Amino acid sequence: MCAIIGCVLNSKSNSKNYFKWLTQGADLMEHRGPDDKGIWWSDNNQVGLGHRRLSIIDLSTSGKQPMENFSRNFVIVFNGEIYNYKELRNFLIKKGYHFNSFTDTEVILNAYQEWGTECLTRLIGMFAFTIYDKIKQIMFCARDRAGEKPFFYSLQEKNFFFSSELKVFLKSSYFSNKINPLSMDCYLAYGYVPGDLCIADKFKKLPAAHALIFDIKKNSLNIWKYWELSKFQILKNTSFDKEDLLSKFQIILEEVVKNQMVADVPIGVLLSGGVDSSLIATIAAQNTNKLKTFTVGFSQFKEYDERKFARIVANFLGSDHVEIEAEDINLNIIKNLSRQFDEPIADSSMIPTFLVSREVKKYCTVALGGDGGDELFGGYKHYDRLLWLNSYSKYLPKKLKKIIASAAKTYLPIGFKGRNWLQSLMTDFKTELPLIANFFDANTRSELVKILNLTTNAENIWKERVPNNLDFIQRLTRMDFENYLTDDILVKVDRSSMLNSLEIRSPFLDQRIVEFAFGKIPSYLKTTESQRKIFLKELAKKILPKELDLNRKQGFSIPLDKWLRSGPWRDFFKAVLSDKNCIFDQAITNKLFVDQNKGHNNSERLFSLVLFELWRQEYSMNL
Repeated sequence: MCAIIGCVLNSKSNSKNYFKWLTQGADLMEHRGPDDKGIWWSDNNQVGLGHRRLSIIDLSTSGKQPMENFSRNFVIVFNGEIYNYKELRNFLIKKGYHFNSFTDTEVILNAYQEWGTECLTRLIGMFAFTIYDKIKQIMFCARDRAGEKPFFYSLQEKNFFFSSELKVFLKSSYFSNKINPLSMDCYLAYGYVPGDLCIADKFKKLPAAHALIFDIKKNSLNIWKYWELSKFQILKNTSFDKEDLLSKFQIILEEVVKNQMVADVPIGVLLSGGVDSSLIATIAAQNTNKLKTFTVGFSQFKEYDERKFARIVANFLGSDHVEIEAEDINLNIIKNLSRQFDEPIADSSMIPTFLVSREVKKYCTVALGGDGGDELFGGYKHYDRLLWLNSYSKYLPKKLKKIIASAAKTYLPIGFKGRNWLQSLMTDFKTELPLIANFFDANTRSELVKILNLTTNAENIWKERVPNNLDFIQRLTRMDFENYLTDDILVKVDRSSMLNSLEIRSPFLDQRIVEFAFGKIPSYLKTTESQRKIFLKELAKKILPKELDLNRKQGFSIPLDKWLRSGPWRDFFKAVLSDKNCIFDQAITNKLFVDQNKGHNNSERLFSLVLFELWRQEYSMNL
């Protein structure tokens, strides 16, 4: 995996300043690519491209970036992996294209020359890249379908900038460090900044499955979506043969895992002992003589220790299994992660993800993970609960539902178990989705950051992003796939792993798996009011050890709830939020601590505020 950075400067810009910025920005992302650095400038010093390389495929200097094509008409910086690059390479060779390396980077370059921007429809993988087309005088940028790889950009004073990480802008005096109010509102509402919004003002994220062209002569941006999940629909009254679906899916998954195990460096698997990671590990074991598997556990907190489940799978596979003890987590990790997550997310599982990535890097440069399984196959707990609520809430009079929802909002404190569920009774389940994982409601947000004078638009943005699908489970899973997965889970995985120079690949997010899950598998084989992840568990019964508990659901997590009731973690969090320079209202944060001791669910809320405040201080962000 790698880091990319670049700029297009107008004639009035001081290019010497940006020479320095480009080089320093690439160095700030050394963790993403410690093996090599490359800087390229056009002859007129108007276009600059930078790259940090983590060597995965073709470890020779032939893979150095920025890379020019054979005719020197195009220059690329690329972050990611193209899993079907060998197939494309062979096709392009037959068409007469020349290759100076065995990299997937050069395949993208020649694919662009052959098909133009339509090359995106042929690329299968995770990627973020920019191609400078010298002939057309454009910058062509794109991001993969699920959003596994990041891409930040900005158009300021007729200058175009982009980078893999936001810190290259936040640490530079050439850019303002101002928080975007709408983005912060969304962060406080659901724990991440969605879509093209960015926490830093005047910056944007290129959304997943989108591409853009910056026309240098016209100084204009054109952004479009090149892949639509909505195209993959299941027709009404379609009959399904479960065994036939399982057979076809297994064939696809085996091919995908095999493709993702291609690398010129050692590969391992993150194994929790759950259905998703166990399936990936089992299929991966078919493609190697000795598979390495990794898991993390907490001896002092048995309910969070997954090692015995992972052990069952590892013994079954005969893998070279490594267990990581995370009993003592240094509080400095949070400070380190607040610096790395230069657009914060409110997800404490970034800590065990970082820890396991750090350990895995000692053995491997690439690891496979099970991310995407919950979103594609209906694995989250709130799916069956919402199905139940959808079924039975219609029997309650609308007036009564309104009274209950209003009372919950008025009289139940933030974090009170069931508060968000009671408020969701006012949801129109025919077209809408409730914001169950609501961190802070609109009233609390406006009081929490009074100095910012937040306009409460997060709820409206949520409603606008709900997919237009009549099937309730399709609506739920697609919403999570396009939002929570992209802007929380994949951010967590990318930043935590890349801080350790580790590449994590997610087979479930391969285009072929995604399209099969949403276009072929009916909702009743995903989630019902009493079962979740039905389809994957049916496959698991066929190929996983019989003694493995397929109904457990834990994932990488920490006992944050207990740590915030007493001890050093609570003391540290209190100190951060009680600091005189903290932007958050202390009366509200103090109440969160008090209610935490009463058994309320405030641990992730407190984490969200602490991480944000540490991030704000690290980058001197202004309101």
